[in-house]
Amino acid sequence: MPASSRVAFLLSQVGSHASVGFNELVRALGLSPADAGVLRMLGRQPGMSQRALADRLGSPPSRMVAVIDRLEARGLVTRTRSASDRRNYELSLTAAGSDTLAQLRRIAERHDSDLLAALSPSQSAALADILATLADAHGLDRDIHRAT
Repeated sequence: MPASSRVAFLLSQVGSHASVGFNELVRALGLSPADAGVLRMLGRQPGMSQRALADRLGSPPSRMVAVIDRLEARGLVTRTRSASDRRNYELSLTAAGSDTLAQLRRIAERHDSDLLAALSPSQSAALADILATLADAHGLDRDIHRAT
């Protein structure tokens, strides 16, 4: 079998390896991958509603409520009643949530470095460009993993 016909398999294999490794690092902070995704989104778009966040992450709203409840109980996220629509809550990171997000960013950077250690800087850049092209061609959001 020619190597080129195994690209999807190898991409899936490396992706699975990367995902498992990142999940282990995130769990060391006492977070789930879903928690990390919520913190990342709120760091980029503070004030999102629970519904908008659930839609963006491709998660059922009921599941998102449980994630937000957990993060709020840990003091990482706050809910504030929306001034424009009292039926909705706006979500924001607390100072502790921002600190945790900074830790997540450092973990992600270290994880990238470890994962790409076998590549030269030019190979790493080329791989990033190729993966971004594939993500764009398939209509994927480069910033999030949607729930499956």
